[in-house]
Amino acid sequence: MPLASLLAATASFAAALGAPEPAAQPSVSPSPVPSIPADSVTHHSIVLGGRTIAYTATAGTITLRSADEAPTASMFYAAYVEENAPARRPVTFFFNGGPGSATIWLHLGAFGPRRVVAGDAAPSAGAPYKFVENEYSLLDRTDLVFIDAPGTGFSRLLGKSEGKDFYGIDQDAAAFGQFVRRYLTQNNRWNSPKFLFGESYGTTRACALAGYLHRHNLDVNGIVLLSSALNLKILFEAGDGNDVAYFTYLPTETAVAWYHHKLPNATSDFAGLLRSSESFATGEYATALAKGSSLSGAERTQIAHKLHDFTGISESYILRSNLRVDPNEFEKQVLGSGTRVTGRFDARFVGVAYDPNAETPEYDPSYTYLASAYLSTFNEYVRTDLGYHTDAEYQPLRPLDWDFRRKDQPTGDVLPDLTSTLTEDPRLRVFSANGYYDMATPFFQTEFLLDHMGLDPSLASHIEYGFYEAGHMLYVHPSSLAAFKRDLDRWYDGVLALP
Repeated sequence: MPLASLLAATASFAAALGAPEPAAQPSVSPSPVPSIPADSVTHHSIVLGGRTIAYTATAGTITLRSADEAPTASMFYAAYVEENAPARRPVTFFFNGGPGSATIWLHLGAFGPRRVVAGDAAPSAGAPYKFVENEYSLLDRTDLVFIDAPGTGFSRLLGKSEGKDFYGIDQDAAAFGQFVRRYLTQNNRWNSPKFLFGESYGTTRACALAGYLHRHNLDVNGIVLLSSALNLKILFEAGDGNDVAYFTYLPTETAVAWYHHKLPNATSDFAGLLRSSESFATGEYATALAKGSSLSGAERTQIAHKLHDFTGISESYILRSNLRVDPNEFEKQVLGSGTRVTGRFDARFVGVAYDPNAETPEYDPSYTYLASAYLSTFNEYVRTDLGYHTDAEYQPLRPLDWDFRRKDQPTGDVLPDLTSTLTEDPRLRVFSANGYYDMATPFFQTEFLLDHMGLDPSLASHIEYGFYEAGHMLYVHPSSLAAFKRDLDRWYDGVLALP
């Protein structure tokens, strides 16, 4: 997908991540007379690891202000804080991505105190949706603050604010930076250990935000990156001389083809298969792509044959694609029949194709099979359990006219932010979590980019990885969520034990 289209319309960006693309982009109008409900405070308990944790839940808003103290935005959040906890308890700030996505998914799907049971590689059961105490919540390790970005969820622009004031990588980081500082002030948490947790574009936000906070003399202890989008130019601008996307997507395509039994050479050694795919991707395949039109016919044929072995896609299709099968095309072609499509967020999901002759999927079943369960459950939960009463419509995902340009960094790239923050704050630790079947943000591309940041060798161990047999929202797969929770328990304990 050309970067120019990303800069022109976030609808194109949402489509690239598998979200439905609207016919037009509605503007987000500021509220001339804001009607914002009062914060709601309720008390609950949960049993985690055999320990009963009493906690206070706050559903409310924090108002952002300009330099002259005029209100600019109201940001909705839900915070869960352990009661009578030891001093210096950690606090983690969570956010999803989009951009244009509320934080409903991490909140109700992953680590909040309650969890919606949605479809796992299958459509969700119909309403009433099952909503259970979340045995995988991180509340036993840290207090939790789930934040909706301006223009999403219940968050809104105020006064004379315009979208351009918030809808961009740097503008967004500044907004979240102000939110974090105001939350710390209002709740007397300035000296608590602090963590950022972003998913998808939320990882873009986390890196930019960590850099913003560091430049404003506020360091965080750790960052969790789930399903990373760290260089949007590489992630979406395949072609035009950019071949990194093709070879870094290949191991994910291999995993997806293996999952659906579409590889010509069956194997039960999944780990070995991925190692072979990664080695071929950065070796023979990357070299062949770099040769461009100078690649010989014999070499083209040899590479096409090996790509067939690693993807299941026919050699004739691969050759017609000039050895560069677009990830969207792969989602339609891998199953072979044309009547079925795989999910983009999670390629374990399979949906019926609108048009068997179309080259690419018309929708993402791994989004449409889940969205209603999350939205319906949240709308009841926030009003009933959390006591936050509003007639406003909650916006889980909406198109926003996003500015991916950077003032002092490359367009769409936050790796320089992460590099500089890790270098200047050697105590900072990062955990990168990745799903093998994520066709939106491929796991090997994340690993490749993080490995090529140019960090001093002494800092390489400050980034840890977790890989899981699930997709973008890996928490919809219970066993992956359980493994992720175990990894994070260990990681949090290690970060907090640092001198």
